[in-house]
Amino acid sequence: MIKSDFEHHYSEISRQPGVYQFKDEDGEILYVGKARNLYKRVSTYFSSGQSLSHKTRVMVRQASRLDYIIVDSEHDALLLESTLIKEHQPKYNVMLKDGKTYTYICVKKERFPRVFFTRRVLKDGSTYFGPYTSKYRAKIVLEMIRNLFPLRTCNLNLSRENIEKGKFKVCLEYHIGNCLGPCEDLESEEDYNEKIRQVKNMLRGNFSEVIRHLKKQIEENVKVLNFEQAQKLKEKLDAFESYQSKSTVVSNTIRDVDVFSIQSEEKRAYVNYLKIVDGAVINTHTVELEKNLTENKRDLLSFAISSLRERYQSIAPEVIVPFDMQLPEKEIQVTIPQRGDKKSLLMMSQKNLKYFVFQKKKDREERRQKSGSGMRVVETLKKDLGLEELPVHMECFDNSNLQGSNPVASCVVFRNGRPSKKDYRKFHIKTVTGPDDYASMEEVVYRRYYRLLKEEKGLPQLVVIDGGKGQLNSAVNSIRKLGLEGQIKVVGIAKRLEEIFFPGDPIPIYLDKRSESLKVLQQMRNEAHRFAINFHRDSRSSRLQISSLQDIQGVGKKTSDKLLKHFGSLKKLSKAPLMEIEHLVGPVLGKRIYDFFNSGEV
Repeated sequence: MIKSDFEHHYSEISRQPGVYQFKDEDGEILYVGKARNLYKRVSTYFSSGQSLSHKTRVMVRQASRLDYIIVDSEHDALLLESTLIKEHQPKYNVMLKDGKTYTYICVKKERFPRVFFTRRVLKDGSTYFGPYTSKYRAKIVLEMIRNLFPLRTCNLNLSRENIEKGKFKVCLEYHIGNCLGPCEDLESEEDYNEKIRQVKNMLRGNFSEVIRHLKKQIEENVKVLNFEQAQKLKEKLDAFESYQSKSTVVSNTIRDVDVFSIQSEEKRAYVNYLKIVDGAVINTHTVELEKNLTENKRDLLSFAISSLRERYQSIAPEVIVPFDMQLPEKEIQVTIPQRGDKKSLLMMSQKNLKYFVFQKKKDREERRQKSGSGMRVVETLKKDLGLEELPVHMECFDNSNLQGSNPVASCVVFRNGRPSKKDYRKFHIKTVTGPDDYASMEEVVYRRYYRLLKEEKGLPQLVVIDGGKGQLNSAVNSIRKLGLEGQIKVVGIAKRLEEIFFPGDPIPIYLDKRSESLKVLQQMRNEAHRFAINFHRDSRSSRLQISSLQDIQGVGKKTSDKLLKHFGSLKKLSKAPLMEIEHLVGPVLGKRIYDFFNSGEV
């Protein structure tokens, strides 16, 4: 399912950096990954030339949907991946679940502030810069700061009173030139704070004066032929110029906020939502809204904001929107950003919205084209099989059994040349003993159309039987018994040479191997076979579960059915607590069942 969806939408995936999420059919996130190029990275999961681990193959098989979030840089993708993994704990992600965070540089709020690494961001008035995805790069920056601006590294309480009382003595850091001795009042608070101001400017990216200072130092060292020191300063300058001190994915200046963007068209509108908690994107969702003639963008966005905040249980005190508007909740602050981190978040929301709308439009166009191609196939099939009516409603039957055990059958339905899965039906064979495909086919076809006649539902124009002349004749017998001969066209398709048999005609026809008619008949046959096999496997598993339970003294069919209905499977029953089992079947039998599963006998 996920592979066919991927192949269908492959060309639409963005080539920008971002994060992708594999989700199961319930919407649960199975895996979160980052990519410098989403298009290239995601394709590796479905390329036949790629060697995937067993765990990855299982994850892809379980996935039914693939979502992605576009960001501005690979750096942002790495941060967002970390945030989403910590928030949702996907079962196929093994890294980043330990609660660790990226490194920050903290300028402590205190007299003679220290500058140091930390992984914890506290609301203590201190200033935090980062996060740093590379601690090595951050270490270079911190060393450069200390080389340019000698600062204290001790954790002494340098209050005015303590210094005046002479409680402290300078340490080795002072003697080797890494500190100017504020602990003995050898450096004034004013001069120290000026250095801190320059450090903050550097970490915020305002470092033009620092660059000029470094270049001047390099020139001075070159003049005196101190090339080694000049090279060290050059390396620090290069590292500093390539350093990025901010991220649009995680911000220390933004705490809890909701971000919304909207795109309105003639008949519908789309709204994208980013949920930001503690400065990190933890969720994103896009909704499609049907428009009335009187609705404008502000009304639609106001409705979407209330609905999405309620759905995601948001209590953020601020919402970021692209234009001025009023919300029913007067206590919520509405922000229309013009620059900075909030503007970057709004732009990220708009970028994701743009790709969502693009995909939606492409999907609608492809569905329209498919509808047209489906009718073309139906018309071709009518011509190739010599039918009197267009086979807009077709059904195909197949049997499945293993040496006569648990015989079942399936009926798949195609409408306008496409599978109509909601109309699929499965059957337990009731009147046939042993592996008799002909009798089983006769029973199932009779039951199917007897039911349709009784419920006065529409009959198919074409019935396809998976098998040769024997299965076909069995199906025709049932059609004849029901008085439907002449009303329904029946054909059989044999697997070996893809022969098409007609009732009463011993000579089959052969369709062109490349024809659309043969392809749709093969698709129906394969779909009926798949559906029957899966049903047979489930039935056999259910029978084995019941048989295993009935090995326990005092457990009959009625009790085993009751237990399986309550717990859903033998596996869940085997892990159930004693009290829950006793509540269903009583203390004596409950204890016996519990002991059976917990004594190593199973």
